[in-house]
Amino acid sequence: MSVVIFVGPTLTADAVAQCLDPVILPPVRQGDVYRVARDRPRAIGIIDGFFEGVPSVWHKEILWAMNQGIPVYGSASMGALRAAELADFGMIGVGRIFEDFYSRTLQDDDEVAVLHSPAELGYLPLSEPMVSVRATVEEAHNLGMLVAERAAEVLRIAKGMNYRQRSWPNIIDALNGLSDIQSFVDWLPNGKVDAKARDAIEMLGRMAEDLANDLPFPATQQPTEETLMWKGLRARVDADQKADQAVIDEVRLNPDMYTRLRERAALTLLAREEADRRDEEPDRPALMAQMDAHRQKAGLSRRAALMAWLDENDLSVEEYEAMLADAARVHGHITSRASVLESSLLRELRRDGSYAELRDRAHRKALRGAESLTARGGPASGRLPMVMWYFETQLDQPVPDDLESYAVSLGLAGREAFFDLIEAEYLFCHADAGLNSTVD
Repeated sequence: MSVVIFVGPTLTADAVAQCLDPVILPPVRQGDVYRVARDRPRAIGIIDGFFEGVPSVWHKEILWAMNQGIPVYGSASMGALRAAELADFGMIGVGRIFEDFYSRTLQDDDEVAVLHSPAELGYLPLSEPMVSVRATVEEAHNLGMLVAERAAEVLRIAKGMNYRQRSWPNIIDALNGLSDIQSFVDWLPNGKVDAKARDAIEMLGRMAEDLANDLPFPATQQPTEETLMWKGLRARVDADQKADQAVIDEVRLNPDMYTRLRERAALTLLAREEADRRDEEPDRPALMAQMDAHRQKAGLSRRAALMAWLDENDLSVEEYEAMLADAARVHGHITSRASVLESSLLRELRRDGSYAELRDRAHRKALRGAESLTARGGPASGRLPMVMWYFETQLDQPVPDDLESYAVSLGLAGREAFFDLIEAEYLFCHADAGLNSTVD
């Protein structure tokens, strides 16, 4: 593990990759810094982190990482807060936001807090951080877009809002359409300042420069006191890792399962890397389709059943959303290449040893299908019974709600092609049983 960056709504993965080639992890939470520090990365950079609803990263785990000689940088958001608090112990803070917190010009956490979308939508920011409002108002004042009195009014109104509701449309609405701010309103879409992104990019540049110059980073002299809470956190993280490794070892005892899951995991990683490269994330309908498919397959129709399943599988809601996003990326990755996959599928069938048997079955099916249609004078009139027969009898699962999407997932043109496929299978399976009559 070379360099680790914790980032979410402040910067996209592409923006980070333009400065560094790090391991990019979601916003930091309690235990994350200790978890990655055990692998001795060259450096850790904290940009975003969770503030509420999820336990925040501990100061002690950052101190512990620095005790191991790992430089820890902070900027923009949670990183700026922790860097301001730990700068005297060796954490490297970068950017104006850090400097303002370190000097206590800023003191409130809500200055950097934002409402953002869930993980599967890329932590898209849904509100405006107060630090960016301040930077934007300062820029507008310097350019003559806002007089000092009006600039102060904008800041007062924005600061009075809960961070979840703090957005430029809400701020402008609260100003009641005052005529002397129209030039500012017109300038705002292209002129507003993203203070957090600016500082985060500065931090990444600083890290890249320090690492390129191989600057020494002496371990902090601040000892990490072995309190019961600290021992408890370390024990939980270590136990989680051991438990995960133990599960994987169990899978290794079944080589076929291990190979199949490893290949699926590799496909997931490739699809994720391709989505990052294209800056394309699954949209809400794609994620909901994956959730519906998973819940139907797992029999989780009720929310209580889903929450129990998450608990049983050691998953948080955020981790479940990330799992759905992975599945959506893989689905999109495969669907977009459906037209060029068939030759590769045939090669895999030959390698697997299944090709000859399936080829002969397809040939017999074509012959018996033609005979059945001739005897019956045309195709079967009832599609639903055949579809129900296929899913319930052959696959032992309920009929999917969206047969069009199901057909496309199989590389077919749509539901009509799927019906043709099922009808041929039905006729083939019933030919010898003398059930060639029309399905009612």
